[in-house]
Amino acid sequence: MDLSDRQHQIVEIVKENGPITGENIAEQLSLTRATLRPDLAILTMAGYLDARPRVGYFYTGKTGSELLTEKLKKFKVQEFQSIPVVVSEDVSVYDAICTMFLEDVGTLFVVNEGAYLVGVLSRKDLLRASLGNQDLREIPVHIIMTRMPNVTICYKDDLLLEAGQILIEKQIDALPVVKDSEQGYEVIGRLTKTNLTKALVELGRDQRV
Repeated sequence: MDLSDRQHQIVEIVKENGPITGENIAEQLSLTRATLRPDLAILTMAGYLDARPRVGYFYTGKTGSELLTEKLKKFKVQEFQSIPVVVSEDVSVYDAICTMFLEDVGTLFVVNEGAYLVGVLSRKDLLRASLGNQDLREIPVHIIMTRMPNVTICYKDDLLLEAGQILIEKQIDALPVVKDSEQGYEVIGRLTKTNLTKALVELGRDQRV
């Protein structure tokens, strides 16, 4: 977040004199309390300052990069997950390739007749199956997919940073976001590297406000 000159002045005043009331800050800047109110609200919401009733404002001692990191650590998967693209375990490899192309995704989640997760298909899986002279219309995807329980999953309430770490460590394109049930895992979303990029862009946009 880029602070204005006046906001920088406020931070320095609070750093040197805190706890200090809004009225005292206004006096030092020769401004009215009403004029300062928006700046104080922004600085408090951004985490530079902390406010306590009947006491005043404190400097948190945190830099812009530290505040940025703190916010990133609070992001949840559900805030950035995408709509999942699923196929039945009985569809052909040919149909799966068509689905992947039309939906413009790098991973398909495979479900059984009860719509519960049974496997995952990646571009590499489909490319490997397409090599040779096999009839792709005759090969069901359950033959080539990565099967449960060898599929890495995540939940909507998981921290985005931790899920992103899994993507990097496992070197995979996407994680299915699931919900537990007695019958298995219900796929309710997908988390990709693109979603992580979106989170970083949003975070950077917020800091420029």
